[in-house]
Amino acid sequence: MNNAFKGSGVALVTPFNEDLTIDFDALKKLVRYQIDNGTDFLVVQGTTGESPVLSYEEKHAVLKAVQTENEGALKIVYGVGGNNTLQIGEELSSLPGGIDGILSVSPYYSKPSQQGIIDHYKYLASCTSLPIILYNVPGRTGSNISADTTLELAQIENIVAMKEASGDFDQITSIVMNKPDGFGVLSGDDAITMPLITIGVEGVISVVANAFPSKFSQMVHAAINGDIQTARRIHFDILPVTHMLFEEGNPGGVKAALNKQGLLNSYMRQPLAPISDDLRGRIEIETQRLLPK
Repeated sequence: MNNAFKGSGVALVTPFNEDLTIDFDALKKLVRYQIDNGTDFLVVQGTTGESPVLSYEEKHAVLKAVQTENEGALKIVYGVGGNNTLQIGEELSSLPGGIDGILSVSPYYSKPSQQGIIDHYKYLASCTSLPIILYNVPGRTGSNISADTTLELAQIENIVAMKEASGDFDQITSIVMNKPDGFGVLSGDDAITMPLITIGVEGVISVVANAFPSKFSQMVHAAINGDIQTARRIHFDILPVTHMLFEEGNPGGVKAALNKQGLLNSYMRQPLAPISDDLRGRIEIETQRLLPK
């Protein structure tokens, strides 16, 4: 099974109303914004979508709303992960239709050994026929998926890609150099996506592209097509706001940029707190600068 998820993927935020119920109208506007501005695939209920604070029913309601607005235009990846292996397997076995792939983060907090990580993913792969994208984000999970572990898991038929957010160029390079044909590597770090593509990474699952889908997609595709001059120019242009969007955590920054564009309110559920007025002001200035004139 080859990786079908390439180019500019977007980890969608979940918009909320003031009472912190899900704002489905804003969610549909956000999906349409992505479709109309060059995004290649959508990721529903990653951490950017505040998945830890949504109920099982809410997650499926978000998925259904995205599917309804998307109408098959873009591939949809659904986030299913955690540190209760058997429970995740049960969820994978009973997913609704219309999902093109799964994004599954390495078990967090438990800090399993590399063998524990391998066994975890082997079990998940046995519970679904859908393609699975592994997700390595040591800063959130407390453990790293080594290059050797990734390469072993890449031999499993329906494990098709790795979203790499370790920030370790040597590790990512080792995966790209030694991976089997058809297995994909995706960036999980917006700020280094362009240079990662130059070493063979096939795309990104992005936070920043929620707010700037056209520019981010242009950068990604220019880099993939070998137009490094164009990719570098856009990379440098959006890098200041990229850093700002993560300055006080995610998705507070990107929701502020989306709010500036009138796409959604910037409410988040606890334990996330609103970003500072100073940061919001700087993000709004950069957002205004980057919008089409």
